[in-house]
Amino acid sequence: MTTTLREVTKLFGSTAALSSIDLEVKDGEFIAVLGPSGCGKTTLLRLLAGFETPTTGKIEIDGVETATPVHVTPPEKRNIGMVFQSFALWPHMKVKEQLRFPLEHHKYLSKELHQRKKERVSEVLQMVGLQEYADRMPNELSGGQKQRVALARAIAAQPFLLLMDEPLSSLDAELRLDMRKEIQTIHRKTKTSIVYVTHDQSEALAMADRIIVMNQGTIEQIGKPREIYNTPRTEFVATFVGKANMVPGTWSAEGFSPFSDPSLLWSSIQTASPFMKNGTLPVRPEQFQLNQEGNGLEGQILHSQYQGKEIHYLVDVKGHQWTVHAPAHNPLPIGTQVFLVPVTTRELS
Repeated sequence: MTTTLREVTKLFGSTAALSSIDLEVKDGEFIAVLGPSGCGKTTLLRLLAGFETPTTGKIEIDGVETATPVHVTPPEKRNIGMVFQSFALWPHMKVKEQLRFPLEHHKYLSKELHQRKKERVSEVLQMVGLQEYADRMPNELSGGQKQRVALARAIAAQPFLLLMDEPLSSLDAELRLDMRKEIQTIHRKTKTSIVYVTHDQSEALAMADRIIVMNQGTIEQIGKPREIYNTPRTEFVATFVGKANMVPGTWSAEGFSPFSDPSLLWSSIQTASPFMKNGTLPVRPEQFQLNQEGNGLEGQILHSQYQGKEIHYLVDVKGHQWTVHAPAHNPLPIGTQVFLVPVTTRELS
């Protein structure tokens, strides 16, 4: 069973929130939708949920047409579950009652689940580690526990598609890491298709089977996390995911000459064709090496941030300010003259 969007556009007045979106979410796939605020990722999720009507195009879920400009199947008639940023728990219901509600009202509930609602509640509580909290009220739970309840409620009826709208953004850093593991574990156990909206690239890279990078209502690139990180297709993807430094220069059959300096040649370098056409090379912060002598791009350290095992330097090179990550065992003071060279001569982008 798949979910497909074909040539989907969404206008709000004269503003295009989404432009000609084509997408297929495969059965059991975890898709992360990544992008800055205002890029259209939440609008995409709302269209999948049935909260918005597409201006053009159509959406199909399991081969059934669920949205066109003239007809939209409402959310309650789609086989979906949703997890919101704000938890959205009913304040008057105990935890077990929150989970029982979709089992009593979900249109697509299987006959087998309908006959064993109590057992299903127990199963899902165990899945999210909340067996001892079944009789608690929402105001008696921590933020992480509330998010577990929201997740359990969304999967209780075994929906075909689970939509998640920045569900971890209101949690602190440590809880976010814990909940990532919970979501990954639940995905493996339930094999439910997930569309997960986030602006946090680390979440997308850590959890998704594929990532959709969006910008200004369009899809910049779709690919596996390693593809998105290692082979960005556009400057936006390169700088948004992983914060690549864009090195200007000249491409030739022999390699890349930064700043078109004939005395410098980085051989055996590869990158996507758009960068070669534009005369640039994206280099990740960890793909530069800082030397205090040698043949490389000369620069000066402007700023440093100690991060435990590594130090993040801001280096000025010919008026360009680039980020470089280097091991912390040999710290360099601000003002140090350095030479930047690629860590290896293998594929950098």
